[in-house]
Amino acid sequence: MQRIITDPNEKQWGMLVHLSALATFIIPFGNIVGPLIVYLLKKDEYEFVRDQGVETINFQITWTIIFIISAVMIIVGIGILMLIGFGIAWLVLVILGTVAANNGTAHRYPLTIKFLN
Repeated sequence: MQRIITDPNEKQWGMLVHLSALATFIIPFGNIVGPLIVYLLKKDEYEFVRDQGVETINFQITWTIIFIISAVMIIVGIGILMLIGFGIAWLVLVILGTVAANNGTAHRYPLTIKFLN
């Protein structure tokens, strides 16, 4: 059974760990750096942030690899379509994770390699 977080501060930091992935629009690899900063700041204070931080960082590393492969595939001619498709999917998944954390439920991203536990 999934535990629902009721502490508003814990939910807010859990949501921020997902939302901080959008930092990629400001700095290179911000999608990894943003969640990593939130995770390192609050992982010892909130178990929910630790759990969601690891999930988000794993997802962002996985999808960064996918984007790099897609960029290389531009040489073959399908890379641009891959970047567009994966970019839309990435944004939707980040929004879904943010909403789930805001509701106090742990979010699990699909298609994620577990680099961290």
